[in-house]
Amino acid sequence: MKDNVAIIVIGTWLMLASASLYADEQRNRPIVGAVRWDAWHGPASEVGLTVEKTLAPKRWHYRLPFYAKVIGENAVEVRANTQAIMDQEIDHAGNAGLDYWAFVVYPEEYALSLGLKLYLSSEKKHRVNFCLDLQGGWEARGGAKAWPEKVDRYVRYFREATYQTVLGGRPLVYLYSIEALIGEGLFNTWDDARAAFQTLREATKARGLPNPYIIGQGWSPDMLKDQMVKLGLDAIGAYASTSGAKAAPYSALTAHTERWWDAFKATGCEVVPLVTAGWDMRPRVETPVPWVKDGDIHQYYEAARPEELGAHLRKAMEWCKANTDAARAQAVLIYAWNEFDEGGWICPTLTDGAARLNALHNVLRPTTPKD
Repeated sequence: MKDNVAIIVIGTWLMLASASLYADEQRNRPIVGAVRWDAWHGPASEVGLTVEKTLAPKRWHYRLPFYAKVIGENAVEVRANTQAIMDQEIDHAGNAGLDYWAFVVYPEEYALSLGLKLYLSSEKKHRVNFCLDLQGGWEARGGAKAWPEKVDRYVRYFREATYQTVLGGRPLVYLYSIEALIGEGLFNTWDDARAAFQTLREATKARGLPNPYIIGQGWSPDMLKDQMVKLGLDAIGAYASTSGAKAAPYSALTAHTERWWDAFKATGCEVVPLVTAGWDMRPRVETPVPWVKDGDIHQYYEAARPEELGAHLRKAMEWCKANTDAARAQAVLIYAWNEFDEGGWICPTLTDGAARLNALHNVLRPTTPKD
């Protein structure tokens, strides 16, 4: 009996010690998130059917996520369209130590918003936070007249208990395709666009929340700085990374991306560094999609080995700690959770399981066992 009591006491102590170590890890490292582009819903939209076609050829099946089905030598179904699959994704991300997902935002009625809806309805969502990755062209549709409804929607999200914040509670927001904010049927001028985001800030504060922390994403540090000034943004970063290399190793892509961190810092702007899981959109070039123009089948990087990806993430986190003035938010963004046909993913796959997430786990939660 005494032995049983001792075992229980020791077990309880070990669990508490493990929880304490994990809490220390979380406090002492930057937060790490990943982009989600939720087009994986099959016939719910033409986009869903299109991306299934890009991954249908057998040579691309190594990219298929754990929830995909191979229904023929060159036929697949890739559909993360149920609550059960979302709950599994949350468990995978939470077990790895991922802090948040940045959901690419579409109108609520679009099928591409299904992933966010399933996340918000999940009983497990407390395991992984979320934030918004806004797209310039979508955000500006309808101009100033359509903006108030979007503001109401986003502030509603900011009030969710699992919305990711930085710097003492500021809602984290990403914004890419910034140049697409201005034009016919959009915002008329940069001043109009700046006023729109100021309205978002004021509406957020009016609901008792801190001022959102908005990061502009792009490809050119100097252009991003100009856009940040025009819109009154808080920081700059990127959605994805490529230097246009042809049949290059993954190490060339990480080297380019890591140079970007310093190039972004050199502008004098605050920075949220990008970690890239890859860039290889040959499936979209081989099976054309409407949103890719003039793709080059020869421009790609070889797939990342898990240990390379983990090392790249570790460097980004170390960069944040070494550059606290530039990386004030102490946040990192990974491209991507589920950009399977574009070449960047950390979601478990049918072929490699959770190998990439396990490599990230070794960086994010080194003192806890893999689940």
